[in-house]
Amino acid sequence: MADRVTVIGWDGSPLSQAAQAALDAATLVAGGTYQLQNLRIPASADRMALGSVELVARRVADHRGAAVVVAEGDPGFFGVVRTLRRPEHGLELEVLPAVSSVAAAFARAGMPWDDAQVVSTHGRGLRRAANVCRAHAKVAVLTSPGAGPSELALMLRDVHRTFVVCEALGTPDENVTVLTSDRVPDHLWRDPNVVLVVGGSAQGPVPPSGWMAGRPLDFPGPVRGWALQTPPEEAAAPGALPAAVRALVLARLGPRPGDLLWDVGAGTGVVALDAGRAGAAVIAVDQDGDACARLDVSARRYGVELQTVHGTAPAVLADLPEPDVVLVRGGAEVLRACLGRRPERVVALPRTLQQVEEVRRAFAEVHYAVEGELLHAAPLAEGDGFGAAEPRFVLWGSR
Repeated sequence: MADRVTVIGWDGSPLSQAAQAALDAATLVAGGTYQLQNLRIPASADRMALGSVELVARRVADHRGAAVVVAEGDPGFFGVVRTLRRPEHGLELEVLPAVSSVAAAFARAGMPWDDAQVVSTHGRGLRRAANVCRAHAKVAVLTSPGAGPSELALMLRDVHRTFVVCEALGTPDENVTVLTSDRVPDHLWRDPNVVLVVGGSAQGPVPPSGWMAGRPLDFPGPVRGWALQTPPEEAAAPGALPAAVRALVLARLGPRPGDLLWDVGAGTGVVALDAGRAGAAVIAVDQDGDACARLDVSARRYGVELQTVHGTAPAVLADLPEPDVVLVRGGAEVLRACLGRRPERVVALPRTLQQVEEVRRAFAEVHYAVEGELLHAAPLAEGDGFGAAEPRFVLWGSR
């Protein structure tokens, strides 16, 4: 094992005295091409390109001498420290960080970032990062080859966002570009870059500071609780779900950050709102244009970023991005169209026993495991009685 392992973060500014001293004493230096060419490294030191961090960790573990690994910005923030610290390598590290690329990007944009979500596409794919951008008004995306600004903008082509693309931060080639998302794919972008994706409520006045990083001041919203009681004017709407039924629906859907929920036949959209408050991206579909407009108003009231789509399922579903979880209120034809997109989990709300059997057959045809419950939840009325309640079927299938 190496006698000493130092991990240096570099943001392009002059190194600290401790960092330069570690480099001067190094017998092995691993870093990116730019770092190896521009830092003062002893001529006698072995050099290794920082491509696969796993290979670097093995080489460092086998090295006898003083090893230094140079990375961009803060190597402990979505960086090399996580891999180097794995128990199988047995390395003890001294970490000398610089300003992280995310902090630098927000500084270039002149924006606070304690209320921002930060996601990485390295080894994780782009779709879940795009879903976070749908669900939140301020997101920093650490890109990777094949998952850069253009690919991200194409995945968000149906929503309006502003992109701040920060290329080669901390180098002489640094460039910061601000564009609307529809114009981003028209450009060629250099790696590495950080993309700030801003939209929705973040366009307004700067809100007061919260107390938890990455969360709005009043997360999960101005009203405490989940599966909130439906306002009287919405409870009378056709297909409105009691709070107890919605609680089960939400539990079986399990929406989480990085997911995209389709709420097909959304109506009042109360499930869509709760899913958005849980951090999921939401597309609410309804054939009633007035219902979509009311849901847009409710989303602003609850501080939820969601997208409404006015149209009739299943035809309107064809152009929507791939869902992770789906809530379906339509018939078997609509359910089959949703199952054809292979979401991880689907919840259906049939109204009759005949529809229950149709739903079960639709799940079985595509080999989804199906379960269900019949709920009869009646609200407590004044006095000793209970209000009227209609029994509800809730069926769910998992891939």
